[in-house]
Amino acid sequence: MKKIIGFTHYSFFTEMSELAQRHGSYDLSLGLPDFDIDQRLKTFLQEAADLNTHHYEPLWGNPLLIESIIRFNAKRKNSISLTTRQITIVPCATFALHTTLTSILNQGDEVIIIQPSYYTYAPSVVMNGGVPVYCDLDNNFVINWENLKNCISEKTKAIIVNSPQNPTGKIWKQDDWNALYELIKDREIYLVSEEIYDTYCYDGIEHYSSFLHPELKNRTFCIFSFGKMFHTSGWKVSYMLASHELTSLFQYHQQYISYSANAPAQYALAKYLDIFDPTVNQKQMQVKRDIFNELVQDTPMEIEQKAEGSVFQVVNFRNVSKTMTDVEFSKWLTVEKKVACLPLSAFYHSRQDSDYIRFSFAKKDELIIHALEHLRKNL
Repeated sequence: MKKIIGFTHYSFFTEMSELAQRHGSYDLSLGLPDFDIDQRLKTFLQEAADLNTHHYEPLWGNPLLIESIIRFNAKRKNSISLTTRQITIVPCATFALHTTLTSILNQGDEVIIIQPSYYTYAPSVVMNGGVPVYCDLDNNFVINWENLKNCISEKTKAIIVNSPQNPTGKIWKQDDWNALYELIKDREIYLVSEEIYDTYCYDGIEHYSSFLHPELKNRTFCIFSFGKMFHTSGWKVSYMLASHELTSLFQYHQQYISYSANAPAQYALAKYLDIFDPTVNQKQMQVKRDIFNELVQDTPMEIEQKAEGSVFQVVNFRNVSKTMTDVEFSKWLTVEKKVACLPLSAFYHSRQDSDYIRFSFAKKDELIIHALEHLRKNL
């Protein structure tokens, strides 16, 4: 089996989920919703099955879906004005990120990864001949701009940003994008902005996309996910925004990897996006976050900062154990206490320990309640 240098071939995320299943634990480890999708989505997919939607869509995607994306983004409170030549329909966010790196990296180019970060980022950099450069957030999960500045070198080709962020739930505001631009405005550095949890921002915070920055948008590949928006990850349809020039560059490489995404699903999503009210999903997920956070207070564990967005909450576990590593604690909690989580160190390249674990609250209310009630009684 071929191995990527410096990375394991087996995801710790998969390992923890399998551990939870094997021991019959409440699984709050992964961000996979366990509740049903909107019935209207199923109806539109059935409608697509009765139409001639079984062949390849155009390289850039179903024209109906592209027009729906334009209308949807125009209706945001922080409205994004788009043209058809700035949009590409892709199979998934991971595909978009990997193909973006294929499009822009030469051997030895450096890519800055702000961590904790999702586990696929660095392997995608390495598989495309790049060199990951890791920039750690401060202890309160806020970006240290001086630290980021020191990570930039003459070899820096791109910076990967995720907002709302997995795992911390932090959201980049307009001032953050401005600060980033000031750091890179005089350099030829691309921005890969993964904004797949854009519809999950809480407590009155509105998503502010990198693509709204007038200068950054010309060097940005901005990635969104219908799988996260509509809980349809298995449909394998996402989309990417970029300037016309960068879109053409991306699509040149895309055609040789995966020409297009799921055709019937593209049709169904186009029909649904025009009637979709993002505030319904946002309110539903905020309620789940609040249920989780309120019930954690009845356990020895501590939430230092509520998630501003995403579907994850980071929790400090040191009131329970001062000696276990976060990996040891996560496995102990999953096996012995029957509630599965992930250690925060799994989101770092080489960190062996932290004071934190990550839970997903993208679950049925009753599962969250039962899991936390179980911890209240057993911790």
